[in-house]
Amino acid sequence: MKAQLVQLLTNAVTALQADGTLPADITPDIMIERTRDRAHGDFASNLALMLAKPARRKPRDIAEQIVSKLATDDAVVKVEIAGPGFINFFLGNAAWHAVVDDILVAAEHYGLSQHGEGKRIQVEFVSANPTGPLHVGHGRGAAYGAAVADLLTAIGYDVHREYYVNDAGRQMDILAASVYLRYLDLCGETVTFPANGYQGDYVWDIGATLHREHGDALRHPVDELFRDVPADEPAGGDKEAHIDGLIQRIRDFLVDAQYRTVFDEGLNANLGNIRQDLKEFGVEYDEWFSERSLSDNHAVEAGIERLKSSGHVYEKNGALWFKSTDYGDEKDRDIVRDNGQTTYFASDIAYHANKLERGYDRVIDVWGADHHGYVPRVKAALTALGDDPERLDVLLVQFAVLYRGGEKVQMSTRSGEFVTLRELRHEVGNDAARFFYVMRKCEQHMDFDLDLARSQSNDNPVYYIQYAHARVRSVFRQLAEKSYSWDRAAGSAGLSGLTEEHELALMINLSRYPEILESAAINHEPHQLTHYLRDLANDFHTYYNAHTFLVDDATVRNARLNLIEATRQVIANGLGLLGVSAPDTM
Repeated sequence: MKAQLVQLLTNAVTALQADGTLPADITPDIMIERTRDRAHGDFASNLALMLAKPARRKPRDIAEQIVSKLATDDAVVKVEIAGPGFINFFLGNAAWHAVVDDILVAAEHYGLSQHGEGKRIQVEFVSANPTGPLHVGHGRGAAYGAAVADLLTAIGYDVHREYYVNDAGRQMDILAASVYLRYLDLCGETVTFPANGYQGDYVWDIGATLHREHGDALRHPVDELFRDVPADEPAGGDKEAHIDGLIQRIRDFLVDAQYRTVFDEGLNANLGNIRQDLKEFGVEYDEWFSERSLSDNHAVEAGIERLKSSGHVYEKNGALWFKSTDYGDEKDRDIVRDNGQTTYFASDIAYHANKLERGYDRVIDVWGADHHGYVPRVKAALTALGDDPERLDVLLVQFAVLYRGGEKVQMSTRSGEFVTLRELRHEVGNDAARFFYVMRKCEQHMDFDLDLARSQSNDNPVYYIQYAHARVRSVFRQLAEKSYSWDRAAGSAGLSGLTEEHELALMINLSRYPEILESAAINHEPHQLTHYLRDLANDFHTYYNAHTFLVDDATVRNARLNLIEATRQVIANGLGLLGVSAPDTM
């Protein structure tokens, strides 16, 4: 409907330009908004106010001229000028009846558009270090990133979904060391486990696999392994120095091939579990991009050389530093340590340069909120490389806090005391998890009520919406039982008879779906769609409780069946974009 009104106003402006009333060089961006109060019309435009300055005329005078040039449209029953020059449109019931037909014809395609014009967007999300299972925090990033990607696809963007596999760097070395020490436990060695190691049961499982496959072939005496390694934190030392020293000793004891065996055992086990968890969660990727590949093809080195050649790095105390303070950062950042190893930041610079080199019009990163300080740093590096930092958008997703029985669920990742995404899915189901994760803006903290997510009540928003869908299906199953049938064509012809308050409210809400979808996609805000679906379900349930659909009057019956089938279709379409099922029975 908005597009129809925009066209009416466009034609009116063109006519006024043709007769000299408005300057010919004006090309206004015509905006149509729904009114807050239908007493002031269904839609309104501030076009006259926008044209007042360039046309050097009073906005109300311009509004009167525009209205005088508006073509007749069957959907518009009245046009009024309000206030300083707002143009208010009042639509007849026929406009809302037409929405029902539009939905039934378009079916699963209703609401889709080509707003994105096929422009290429990469969405990179989750990208958790493969050092352990995905936890509930990763789950929110997964649900949010997948929803944003699907919404953008729905409005015509060519979306590439990517997972950045951190298969190199210090955290992976800590995992390898942790796995090796658990392996030594199983070899009969008595190991004092480092404070900074990974301690979850999954590390034991990987160590056990290593032992089954290699026996004692990789075994070295613990006393020799820990000799001269800096003291750990419980012994009054530094836990970081201890784990780093231990990693180096393990590397020294194991030949390169053996260390790679241990390293890859941990990597492949965890990455395999991550892939499986995400697939079962309904989240799939076009590409799993390896961090290690950036080093293998010398992309990290090339990025550093580009920064050197542009004069944005300097050497200090044997390390190489990027002058990020030139771009507003609080301090400069090292990209090569004094031991010659490149930093995570150096790899991230190379990775983002690689993204832009692949020709994406925009790049969207979905990161945890703890990475907020990282955003200007990466954009600074892109600027220094000569790339456009405005092509990068970063969505910062706050952590999800779980509550069970009104009590906060305590979690600690490093100690292994956390709720995994797999456990959450098993407790509340994929549908509730996917929906609850995107009910709030990404930057808002999220309290995840496990009891509510499991409940079959109207207070559970996903259950309430799915129940609306199932109710419609139930109505259609009752047709045969009552010896009735549904004639869609007859229903379409009878839509003019749907004039009850609840019917009009439902149709008006259905007409909002394409607007909500586009807004949710453009603004990267899936919560707009969750709120809309809840409102739509409420309108349906209200209608269901107030009226009987399977009545003897075939004209009324078919028209109402058309309306509720259109409602079911929109609910199914919206839930599908959120990765939530639309069940036929509940």
